[in-house]
Amino acid sequence: MPKLAAQFYRPQTIHEGKLGVLEPAQRLAQLRQQLQKASYAYYVLDAPIMEDSVYDQLYRELQALESQYPQWITPDSPTQRVGERPASQFTSVRHRISLYSLENAFNLPELRQWQERWQRLAPDVPDAEYVCELKIDGSAIALTYEAGVLVQGVTRGDGTTGEEITQNLRTIRSIPLRLALDSPPPIVEVRGEAFLPLAEFHRINQEREQAGEALFANPRNAAAGTLRQLDSRIVSQRRLQFFAYTLHLPGQEEQITSQWQALEYLKQAGFVVNPHCQLCPDLTVVTEYFEDWEGARQRLPYMTDGVVVKLNDYALQERLGFTQKFPRWAIALKYPAEEAPTVVKDIQVNVGRTGAVTPLAVMAPVQLAGTTVQRATLHNQDRITALDIRIGDTVIIRKAGEIIPEVVRVLSELRPTGTQPFQMPTHCPECNSLLVRPATEAVIRCINSSCPAILRGSLVHWASRDALDIRGLGEKVVVALLQHQLVRSLADLYRLTESQLSQLERFGEKSAQNLVQAIADSKQQPWEKVLYGLGIRHVGVVNARVLAEQFPSVAALGQATVAQLAGVYGIGDEIAQAVFDWFRSPANQALLQDLEALELTLARPQTSVENASPRSLTGKTFVLTGTLPTLKRQDAQTLIEQAGGKVTSSVSAKTDFVVVGENAGSKLAKAQALNLTLLSEEELLALLVSETT
Repeated sequence: MPKLAAQFYRPQTIHEGKLGVLEPAQRLAQLRQQLQKASYAYYVLDAPIMEDSVYDQLYRELQALESQYPQWITPDSPTQRVGERPASQFTSVRHRISLYSLENAFNLPELRQWQERWQRLAPDVPDAEYVCELKIDGSAIALTYEAGVLVQGVTRGDGTTGEEITQNLRTIRSIPLRLALDSPPPIVEVRGEAFLPLAEFHRINQEREQAGEALFANPRNAAAGTLRQLDSRIVSQRRLQFFAYTLHLPGQEEQITSQWQALEYLKQAGFVVNPHCQLCPDLTVVTEYFEDWEGARQRLPYMTDGVVVKLNDYALQERLGFTQKFPRWAIALKYPAEEAPTVVKDIQVNVGRTGAVTPLAVMAPVQLAGTTVQRATLHNQDRITALDIRIGDTVIIRKAGEIIPEVVRVLSELRPTGTQPFQMPTHCPECNSLLVRPATEAVIRCINSSCPAILRGSLVHWASRDALDIRGLGEKVVVALLQHQLVRSLADLYRLTESQLSQLERFGEKSAQNLVQAIADSKQQPWEKVLYGLGIRHVGVVNARVLAEQFPSVAALGQATVAQLAGVYGIGDEIAQAVFDWFRSPANQALLQDLEALELTLARPQTSVENASPRSLTGKTFVLTGTLPTLKRQDAQTLIEQAGGKVTSSVSAKTDFVVVGENAGSKLAKAQALNLTLLSEEELLALLVSETT
């Protein structure tokens, strides 16, 4: 049973007994009600109230519970039927051939399990060719051509019966009214996806906003709503597009024997086929295709949330057949969800190194964007009030490029009884000082400069890999140093002795010696790392490097005006003001004098830059794989391209550098096999700095 599901009905309480966990029967009833409501809104009203990834996870939880408690399965459960009936505004049409939905795989192990299942049904076929196609986020459509002429277009509906919307589909220019074939067959059925390009989606929403109309939630919702317009002129104005992905030739099946051949036939007949489909000889190449498009899909002019994988051979497809709901020969491999549901177990507050007091939701573990998430930021009291989030709530969390995920909304329909609204504390949980909320900010802060939490955060940040990179100085050691009152500032680190460190638990002579040496070695770290380590608000790794390049010493940066700072490309007013204010603080000025006396690097070395080339990476090709420690994939790509380099999605013998992060996939193995140069994020940044100075 999925770990997430178990959290709902485990026979124990959460949050120290303050709230009971729902019984299985209660949770089953709530899930059915919520999923039925979401399904009706999606299929009948065309007004989705829930993202696909959220629906999928709640549906899986329901399946798991019903598997555990089969005696409570009811005929009206969403798991007992394929889909909802179509809306009644259009004529209902029964499909000649059912439009089955696809089974979902949410990771590569599930893809391999799918392969193992079909291989058990065809043990004489050890492997087979696959066709990979991007899963377009639109509306499935069935088109019927008689003697080469379009005679009918129908929505998917429930897979058996759909809605006849031929007149609306005729307005889509990428759907041919007559097939481009000299001798078209008597009947051709074409299946494909009608979708709204992102540019059109934004244009339509701008027009709706100006007209005071409700905005579409996403391109899929907009496409579905457009197709069901009674006035085809409105459909024409919205410029939908169509990708064809399969066809049926009743009575002439022998003409097309594979999915790849079907795609070629569709192109010859005048349809647009997604140009990124690929014939793959085995599952390894399928995996590479999936991984390549995980990042590249963000640059497409339309939405896609996964890859459809099909067995290429039609004879093998026919042999494998269908389950009650899905074809056994195809699967939708979804990219990690950027939104997911989970349950709030507790709400805690954290005091950061800037004194900001941030509430955090502690949740049942859930997979999100490829990682296991248990904490999500709640930002501030205003956000808590707007969400009305409570301990025990089922919530939707999102990881849209942020390091710490955030709660998007609460599913109040699933809220247990007896919950209480959460209120932020009035005093600092670390030093008990009265918290304040500056007039221009939404956060509350501890303004006690001696607060242990502020100093602890500053020390941990200073020692981090992207700052001074002091090996052995982790959070546990920092806590111990503070408990023994051995440090009261960043500068105090450089006064530590081996005998002092030997007082700490688990510190022997050798470990104390190593840490003292590591602290001493950090004095050699360059100016941009010291600047990042100072922990100035809003100044990250990239901004610190940009500022260090423009202001080659601490003196130059300290003398810069707000206008001079804001004039640096990529800095802006907020960062400029934060840097300016930091240097005006007497405590910070004293710290810098202390660090200078301790001989830390507070300026860039004197080098000649007159002959430097601003595009010194021109002609170099990079591939990014895995999750980088601090840089987002797009930020890394931008830095490379600004230096003249090129970023591609596939590793080849022509690749110059492969930048490797955590959880790197098959690209790393391929790069190693080709003996290519591998770079860490730190090495990439060093290369960029060295190549531009």
